[in-house]
Amino acid sequence: MRASGRNFRARLGANESGFGPSPAVTAAIADAAPDAWMYGDSACHDLRAALAAHHGIPPQNILVGEGIDGLLGNLVRIMVAPGDTVVTSDGAYPTFNYHVAGFGGVLHKVPYRDEHEDPAALIQRAEAVGAKLLYFCNPDNPMGSWHSARIVQRMIEAIPDGTLMVLDEAYIEAAPEGTAPPFDIADARVIRMRTFSKLYGLAGMRVGYAIGAAPLIAMFDRIRNHFGMGRLAQAAALAALRDQDWLAQVQRDVAQSRAVLREVAAENGLHALPSATNFVTIDCGRDGDFARAVVREMMARDVFIRMPFVAPQDRCIRVSTGPEAEMQVFADTLAEVLRALR
Repeated sequence: MRASGRNFRARLGANESGFGPSPAVTAAIADAAPDAWMYGDSACHDLRAALAAHHGIPPQNILVGEGIDGLLGNLVRIMVAPGDTVVTSDGAYPTFNYHVAGFGGVLHKVPYRDEHEDPAALIQRAEAVGAKLLYFCNPDNPMGSWHSARIVQRMIEAIPDGTLMVLDEAYIEAAPEGTAPPFDIADARVIRMRTFSKLYGLAGMRVGYAIGAAPLIAMFDRIRNHFGMGRLAQAAALAALRDQDWLAQVQRDVAQSRAVLREVAAENGLHALPSATNFVTIDCGRDGDFARAVVREMMARDVFIRMPFVAPQDRCIRVSTGPEAEMQVFADTLAEVLRALR
């Protein structure tokens, strides 16, 4: 932590996987390291083929890129010209908004409803403004909330003509069954984004992928960084995908850690919101200033957490799941901070 010159005692703010990658991944990285002098495969052929087999869809419907952030940037570059309208939720993942602003798009934001993104209101706004893109994250960051596959599918079917739905599923591996609708690769109304940064434990490798209709996926080849995916990153993601037993163990670890965070919140008179992600959003019961003070004082004690940016959700803090030792550090430090602030 550069500001203090000290290391974090608990790094719980970036929704990385504190449980780490599979041992098979670290072995694959070591095996690939001697070939790091060569560019990676520009088509990510082996990884795309493995993802295609994993999801039961053709490789031409899959694009691998530098995390979901990189894919979103290229999608906006393809779809949005200066003055084009784009719809998102007010307080949702901000990096998408930065891409839209960078290419001259005009953002229209819809408020959350009961700590969830509001599908009906998003569709209505997209139709009203003639949006080129509609961004929807399920499960959602920063609240951890989610909608069922049935609701998401109804949303896709209601997309206005001329609008592309961007379905960000970064946290889908942490969600309950029935959250993701089946893939329909012929449906050109939606592009879905997934990542190896969360439960697969590869945030530092920057590997994400998009699933969509083949003509849209092919358009990325016109503008993407063809050598953006390094050899080590591709090897790591391929090994991670193959080790589904490790993913299942991390899913269990995340569920257990979420339960711990709920208990810690209750013990301190706070309320943990239901979560389908690898973090828990905790309602501090007051206003945004109080939540910001909690984040600030936790950081001063070398515990890294974050919070939503937009009221009324900014009354909350957001805490990533992690190993037992970091959960204990969080619990002890939160109790100390709340005593000081109260």
